[in-house]
Amino acid sequence: MVGDNETFVSRFILLGFTTRAELQVLCFVLLLAIYVAILIGNLGVILLIRIDPRLHTPMYFFLSHLSFLDICYSSTIIPRSLVGVLVEKGKVISFIGCVTQLFAFATWATTEGYVLAIMAYDRHVAICTPLLYPVVMSRRFSTGMLAGAYLTGVISSTTHTISIFRTPFCSRVIHHFFCDGPPLLALSCSDSRSSQAVVGAVVGFNVLGTTVLILLSYSSVLSAVLRLRSAAGRHKALSTCASHLLSVALYYGSSLSVYLRPLSSHSSEQDKVLSVLYSIAVPLLNPLVYSLRNTDVKDAVRRVRSKI
Repeated sequence: MVGDNETFVSRFILLGFTTRAELQVLCFVLLLAIYVAILIGNLGVILLIRIDPRLHTPMYFFLSHLSFLDICYSSTIIPRSLVGVLVEKGKVISFIGCVTQLFAFATWATTEGYVLAIMAYDRHVAICTPLLYPVVMSRRFSTGMLAGAYLTGVISSTTHTISIFRTPFCSRVIHHFFCDGPPLLALSCSDSRSSQAVVGAVVGFNVLGTTVLILLSYSSVLSAVLRLRSAAGRHKALSTCASHLLSVALYYGSSLSVYLRPLSSHSSEQDKVLSVLYSIAVPLLNPLVYSLRNTDVKDAVRRVRSKI
């Protein structure tokens, strides 16, 4: 560990999920199994949508990008964490490596929030104005919204990353399993309130904007669903909306708990648990929530199986 008077570090040490040696093997096996499940689930969704022409609609176009983002931001964290569990030297990450990891993770995570909002808007148009759906959700408009989501993710994460790394660090030991914002700000030698304010504003803006759009979209969807005469149709739509909102609540609730709390109230162990929810649990659950509960996807799986 470097001294308290150091203001620049060339590398950091990630302590990982646990420092208890007896739990390292269990941690590695569990993390590897989760990562394999994330890859299989999300790659399966992408390939299925690519293979089946009946899934070539805006809804599944967005879903394929959601799966792509889940793979990207879990791959930004988990492989390095696996190396860190196996090899002591794997816990060391260079300054540039840490910057890159934070930037990449923030980009993918922010973009995912906007893609979730786009998917909610897509359902709003499909259910509330079905006759206008092909016109409103044209290929050009859908691609434009996605491009805007990715661009916003890059701009947001650039601001986020610069705000964190412009502060001098008194230590290189990060009490976390990846280079995340709050654990890095906790290492600051100087008053980091301005950096915290910028990070909080960026995260708050992104979360507030996407949450409002998601809630408005699903409110109108629920209102339309409740007017359906078919009880089975209402049950199916309500079940789908509830599972989608559960995934969104898990994603936003855990990330907000980490990013918008004052540093003085942070606990490294609690932050690790919350970070696992939005960085690992959400990519694992999304294929189940958005795909396997979907009748169209189930039918597509049956068609693919019948051809094998």
